[in-house]
Amino acid sequence: MRDLSRAGVMFAFLAILFSSFSVGCTRPGVQQEVVVYVSADETIARPILDAFEASTGIRVRVVFDTEATKTTGLVSRLLSERDRPRADLFWSSECFRMIELDQASMLAPLVGAPFDDWMSGRQGQWRGDGGRWFGFAPRARVLVYVPERIAEDALPRTWEELASEAWRDRVAMADPRFGTTSGHMGVLRAIWGDSRFDEWVDGLARNRTALLTTGNAGVVRSVVSGEHLLGMTDTDDVWAALRQGDPVAQSQLRHLSEGREGGGTLLIPNTLGLVRGGPNPEGGRLLAEWLLSEEVENRLASSDSRNIPLRSEPGELAVDDPLVVDLVEATNEMTVAIDRVHDSLRLSGDG
Repeated sequence: MRDLSRAGVMFAFLAILFSSFSVGCTRPGVQQEVVVYVSADETIARPILDAFEASTGIRVRVVFDTEATKTTGLVSRLLSERDRPRADLFWSSECFRMIELDQASMLAPLVGAPFDDWMSGRQGQWRGDGGRWFGFAPRARVLVYVPERIAEDALPRTWEELASEAWRDRVAMADPRFGTTSGHMGVLRAIWGDSRFDEWVDGLARNRTALLTTGNAGVVRSVVSGEHLLGMTDTDDVWAALRQGDPVAQSQLRHLSEGREGGGTLLIPNTLGLVRGGPNPEGGRLLAEWLLSEEVENRLASSDSRNIPLRSEPGELAVDDPLVVDLVEATNEMTVAIDRVHDSLRLSGDG
């Protein structure tokens, strides 16, 4: 009787925990294993996938990307497996490579609830055409600094101001060929146009802006060490530094002029996409439903990555004026933007 009582308590606990996410493990056509490729950090993603497995009874087999290859390694793997897909779902920690996969006809549509109503009217930013990818739980693109070294009111207010001579030899950014920096450069070229973007890059080159091969985390470390005063990075790397006790802060720079609504901080969402021709599409769909649930959104908001919730109160994670941008258009501008930045700043560094 004691064992039965304990089992009853455990069942009730699990029922409450997953009440916001209803899947049926007996749904017809669902195999007992789903394969997901994940570029989000394993420490962040693993508990979420384990919770799905516990609530549905469907085994989740995960392939994670390495820190060295970021998302690009899994994208290359998916493309190489095009004729015989092994993954059912791709969970990317950013959006730009997911969009490239969609453009390569690698993703299948997801229809019905909750997909049909997901971020209605925000095509290109939070959902792909035809329901082939979905954005959720974003992080923000910010400027990192140490308050003891520069006052908040002395900081630049826009990304464009970083090309000003006042910041010569004081700013670092990650190599734009990798990570979210590449997407950010595509965004800037998309919203500014090629001439304005080129002028900005020329200004960064004149200022000898440092191009670091150690990624966004390396940018934060260079600011902490005092090597650079300011750094272009993402919020998750700033939160990581704060957990380590580093005395850093973040500033949300605008992309467009003051007073222009929708011209503020860039949000880079996690994205998911159902792999076309995957072995267990129904299992992939169920996992996609789970990843888009409020339960997962809240888990990611309280995790070490501190992703920004889209449907609940963000609290200290709030962004005052998120940038409104077509991420598909930004992805299309990415290759030209990356080459322009890399060539200009690499040459300036060589000099």
